[in-house]
Amino acid sequence: MRRDIYDEDHEDFRTSVRGFLERSVIPNLDTYAENRAFPRELWLEAGAQGLLGLQIPEEYGGAGTDDYRFTAVVGEEFTGLNAALGSCWGIHADTVAPYLITLLTDAQKKRWLPGVASGEILTAIGMTEPSGGSDLAALKTTAVRDGDGWVLNGSKTFITNGYSADLIVVAARTSPEKKARGITLFAVDATAEGFSRGRKLDKVGQAESDTAELFFENVRLTDDEVIGEVDHGFIHMMEHLPQERLGSAVGNLAHAKQILVETLQYTKERQAFGHNIGSFQHNKFLLAEMFTQVDVAQAYVDKCVLAHTQGELTAIDAAKAKWWTSQTQSEVLDHCVQLHGGYGFMTEYRVARAWRDARVTKIWAGSNEIMKELIGRDLGL
Repeated sequence: MRRDIYDEDHEDFRTSVRGFLERSVIPNLDTYAENRAFPRELWLEAGAQGLLGLQIPEEYGGAGTDDYRFTAVVGEEFTGLNAALGSCWGIHADTVAPYLITLLTDAQKKRWLPGVASGEILTAIGMTEPSGGSDLAALKTTAVRDGDGWVLNGSKTFITNGYSADLIVVAARTSPEKKARGITLFAVDATAEGFSRGRKLDKVGQAESDTAELFFENVRLTDDEVIGEVDHGFIHMMEHLPQERLGSAVGNLAHAKQILVETLQYTKERQAFGHNIGSFQHNKFLLAEMFTQVDVAQAYVDKCVLAHTQGELTAIDAAKAKWWTSQTQSEVLDHCVQLHGGYGFMTEYRVARAWRDARVTKIWAGSNEIMKELIGRDLGL
């Protein structure tokens, strides 16, 4: 679906992404849902197709593009097909990768980036804690200096890719007296002594996404595992969260739009009282409203994607895009379920699974309430 911000190269790339999905993902979606995970083989194939390292420099095995529109294309296609696939890919390639690309030393890049691009190293990011939620400044996980290294203790929860990740970017408090300005990011190898995973969390939706609890008990780290500057972790997170929120917005709309298109087709085929149900005025008006709502939101998100490509996206615009699209998605999918009637409540129908999968998008990447708080502060309130 060509839009003004995408040119022929982007659309050719979109065609190749769709080919990957048709060949490697669609035939196995039921198996992924049953296993509550995407297999490593899938990530390796995605890496071989160049879909995991778009922003990673060529010297480390990536595509080396600074054109975020290519990343947005993958986000749209992956999430449009399956919300959990978009989530898992998004954390690895659109959230964690930028931290590594911009903050690692040359030696660290050589150590980790090739594996991240190939799919041999699957990543996760450990911010959220059981007691903290969206309050990143209130982290309780600590990393204490011990000789020339660090000792990490604490826990994280609701971690996407947490059950299968090989490398986790962990936010920990290193200088408690500095409060928010005393947080440091660490790269924790899943084979590190003292690291363990809790249960694979039983979620309402996105069963394919392996979300887990993570525990760190006297995990010993060296300065070679520090990401960025010591005590600058909160700043690093604030600098990178806009891209995560934009990626969420891109996926939100792609997911809603795909199900809306399928719902339109359903209303043209489903008969009631001798007519297709889409021809009833209420349903016709509702569909008109939803397509308009999605298109208007899409125009804003496209504007944000282009701004980010040009290095001009603000944290406030990203917050607006994140909360508005997740709310739009929620409203649209709820109506789509209603238009399907009783079938809309059956998990064998994509609309039911999509409705269930979408609910979390108003919570993660900063809850919608937090997004509104940020926007309100920017208004001087």
